Amino acid sequence: MGCTSSELSISIVGDRSIRVLNREYLQKDRPTNVISFSMQEGEFSHLNPYMLGDVVISADTAAREAEEGGITFYERVVFLMLHGILHLTGYDHERSGEKEAQRMEARETELMKLLKSEDHV
Repeated sequence: MGCTSSELSISIVGDRSIRVLNREYLQKDRPTNVISFSMQEGEFSHLNPYMLGDVVISADTAAREAEEGGITFYERVVFLMLHGILHLTGYDHERSGEKEAQRMEARETELMKLLKSEDHV
């Protein structure tokens, strides 16, 4: 899916809030690091063709993962944001098999390298 001019929302919440979203929409009763909600799918997708959707990131989980991975909180949040946006643009590592997971991981790596080379991360 090409996105020349698009909108999205990014929310940073705590584990309690993301757990509620994960339980209500994905039937997983636990906190997670990031959830994406596409506005390009479903019955209301026609309302705003420029709206990609919503990316919700748990700051609590991101902080734990950053510490475990030996990276900064900022780097982890940027990665999760990219990960969520890739989901909104059609990448899927969960339902589409190993090949698609590898394709998504390669794109994440490419984008993170680009951001690091620009000294943004």
